[in-house]
Amino acid sequence: MSAVSDNAPLPPMPHASPAQPELEGHRAGFVNIVGSPNVGKSTLMNRLVGERLSIINAKAQTTRHRIMGIVNEDDYQIVYSDTPGVLDPAYKLQEGMMKFVKTALQDADVLLVVTDVNEQGMAHPETLEKIAAMDVPTFVLVNKIDLATDQTAVEAKLDAWAAKLPRASVGPISALHNFNVDTLLERIVQQLPEGQPFFPKDELTDKPMRFFVSEIVREKILTHYKQEIPYSCEVVVEAYEDTPDITRIRAEIHVARESQKHIVVGAQGRMIKRVGMDSRKDIESFLGKKVFLDLYVRVDKNWRDDERKLKRFGYMD
Repeated sequence: MSAVSDNAPLPPMPHASPAQPELEGHRAGFVNIVGSPNVGKSTLMNRLVGERLSIINAKAQTTRHRIMGIVNEDDYQIVYSDTPGVLDPAYKLQEGMMKFVKTALQDADVLLVVTDVNEQGMAHPETLEKIAAMDVPTFVLVNKIDLATDQTAVEAKLDAWAAKLPRASVGPISALHNFNVDTLLERIVQQLPEGQPFFPKDELTDKPMRFFVSEIVREKILTHYKQEIPYSCEVVVEAYEDTPDITRIRAEIHVARESQKHIVVGAQGRMIKRVGMDSRKDIESFLGKKVFLDLYVRVDKNWRDDERKLKRFGYMD
């Protein structure tokens, strides 16, 4: 049994050709989720798909890639996309992240613009201008409504977003508590164009298993480290060997500086062991089987501004 290498970047996912025999009256479309960092896009994505595909953390900029989740019923297929939070890029990694957002705006059949009860305006005004000029069904979702204490302020927030995007449908939701999410799903289905499925009806996502393993490890890094460390780390699964009894995984954590490596490893290796144990538990739950996880830390200077590395990591074509 040979290990599976994860050296090549993941290919982009354009509109695929119909993957099923023609279905009369069938609806299918790309429903793309955009918004500022930390407004709950990933929580909404997971709620709509019914699976935990996107990692969730209180820190901003948790999502780095465009992650697709596919929902299939007999009469429709929804291809949801979670995207990175919009921002002004400070380095090439963030430029790659914003390209995922740009692509999501270009191929959306339905657009979900997520904000929250505390946000005054989108973090990247240029993206908001592009959304305002788009001619696709758009829903502005004011999330975290469960945190609101002033109903008058909430109504003012809804009115303000209706003024910014007058062609959009604006409403409150709580992705965490599933408030108004079922109603949202019904309205999305109504807006889908008629068409054949883009992917086989048994598919859940466009990403391979190794991608989700790396995301689980990165989620634990976001949980256990502070300040710049989580944003300086990239996780790459270098080997993935699946046997009937156990899955053996070797992953590298890339950091930008030697000093960061010492922090990630921790005194006597305690921190990296903690990340490894927490990651292994979640990976075992995700895969439904026993996992042996080997983590290594590698200094990869200035990888966030290295186009060759970013291509390898799947952020650039």
